[in-house]
Amino acid sequence: MARLFGTDGVRGLANADLTPELALSLAASAARVLAEHDRSHRPVAVVGRDPRASGEMLEAAVVAGLTSAGADVLRAGVLPTPAVAYLVSALGADVGVMISASHNPMPDNGIKLFAAGGHKLPDAVEDEIEQKLGDRDYRPTGAGIGRVRDIEDAEGQYVQHLLKVTPHRLDGLKVVVDCANGAASVAAPDAYRRAGAEVVEIHTAPDGLNINDDCGSNHVAKLRAAVVEHGADLGIAHDGDADRCVAVDADGNDLDGDQVMAVLALGMKEAGELTDNTLVATVMSNLGLHLAMREHGIALKTTAVGDRYVLEELRAGGFALGGEQSGHVILPAHATTGDGLLTALRLMSRMAETGKPLAELAGVMHRLPQVLINVVVGDKAAVAKDAAVNEAVAAVSAELGDTGRVLLRPSGTEQLVRVMVEAATPELAESAAQRLAGVVSSVH
Repeated sequence: MARLFGTDGVRGLANADLTPELALSLAASAARVLAEHDRSHRPVAVVGRDPRASGEMLEAAVVAGLTSAGADVLRAGVLPTPAVAYLVSALGADVGVMISASHNPMPDNGIKLFAAGGHKLPDAVEDEIEQKLGDRDYRPTGAGIGRVRDIEDAEGQYVQHLLKVTPHRLDGLKVVVDCANGAASVAAPDAYRRAGAEVVEIHTAPDGLNINDDCGSNHVAKLRAAVVEHGADLGIAHDGDADRCVAVDADGNDLDGDQVMAVLALGMKEAGELTDNTLVATVMSNLGLHLAMREHGIALKTTAVGDRYVLEELRAGGFALGGEQSGHVILPAHATTGDGLLTALRLMSRMAETGKPLAELAGVMHRLPQVLINVVVGDKAAVAKDAAVNEAVAAVSAELGDTGRVLLRPSGTEQLVRVMVEAATPELAESAAQRLAGVVSSVH
């Protein structure tokens, strides 16, 4: 039977895969497991959601599940994922629940759990919660049932935290922000204005159905156009739950998470904030990031794909900056998870501090052409052991030398092998990727 928890909580089609019954059972199980881990007090949970319509239904189920297992609930309403993680820590709660499917389309939804301190749950605790689903051994009555109250000014508390950790005012900067009609539609424009920027808002009118609909970090065409139209210094795009951030420079050119991390890493090194002069990224980060960091005396540690693995490496090594090409950027001194608003404020702060345009700051990294081909296979494990595949990878790697890179990665959920090639030109990358994809597809 497949594991219920994925790399980022439990997700599925709302009211089909992710039903109210499952949400209630999952929340009740989480409360029971946490109560068993610490019986010194009654568990307290912070619950937030993004604005998709199904979130209202699932929030009701989650609150019912938590209180049925004896946990008190602090309801945060519509807030970004990192805000929920922050409030868990700031309010001393035992668990956080975020109801969101992040960048996924509106019909999907998800449940993400945070432990005390606002950190993601370890795999072992997720497994324990999954094993206890449907367990009714602990069902309090009377005064043992949990109580519910709303957090007063949850959004304001989070924004105030962001402003405290923003090192430079943003006066004089003009930014277009695309909030994907999602969870940051109030918090992001508010934070950027209060930090001093002139803000132009787009896609900040969620109606429950329009989240991520041709907008946000996965669809930046309208942001590019708006930046140029308004003569802005930059554009910022968040996804539905605002745990990621991608940027657009004044000319409408995209910056991905790798380029954002490059800008932040150099600024933090200059300020003495980059622990051991080390940046943490995943194996999918562009070779251009590796080369740029090497040129500036910054070590780059790589992890498996997924911000949870970046977080594990950051915590294990005590490092100060990490993230993913997709725009998840983590600054552990100020956040326990990827925080798109914090990232954007830091990026704009660097622009204000240096007086340099974003294009110039991002110019420290040259993004190499990258081609990714998903190859359907019969047995992804067999591909990894196949001699012909390994020989082909070695041959292409030797051809590319220091000017390119090859990565074969099996999908975590499907019988797919992802073939990624980076090279000096798009033509070289495409040719090498197609060659390797052909060898991979021939494995039986």
